[in-house]
Amino acid sequence: MLSREIIQGAQVKLSDSFYERSRTAAIWLLRVESLILAGIVVYLLLATVFSTATWPSALIGEIVFASIGAIGLYFASTGFSRHRSYGRAPAVLANLIAIGVSYFMISGNLFIVGIPLALLGLITLVSALFGYNGKTADNY
Repeated sequence: MLSREIIQGAQVKLSDSFYERSRTAAIWLLRVESLILAGIVVYLLLATVFSTATWPSALIGEIVFASIGAIGLYFASTGFSRHRSYGRAPAVLANLIAIGVSYFMISGNLFIVGIPLALLGLITLVSALFGYNGKTADNY
């Protein structure tokens, strides 16, 4: 049977500066993702003006979904910037979804979009996971 001291000695202690750097990275990466989605919304709106949509209801759904996603990612970043816990779960979920979407893009041979999306999603996911320290945050 292992003693308690050996088990506790095996735990990895992360410094507060690591959490702070991860939090700052999560703020900026979430805002970049929000801007990317806002750019997609602008592109889709302009595409409806300059071309004919074959499936307008699907296009409207994509515009609404991307708009809600951009707003949600921005509010998740404000949660990190205010040291609140409400930004972490949506950031993790959104980036897990982005990693899943990138998998299907890569399997469909759309490497030029899938690989950068996977990298951005993975880096932001790790930043969001380590960007919250329960000791120093306001938990509401």
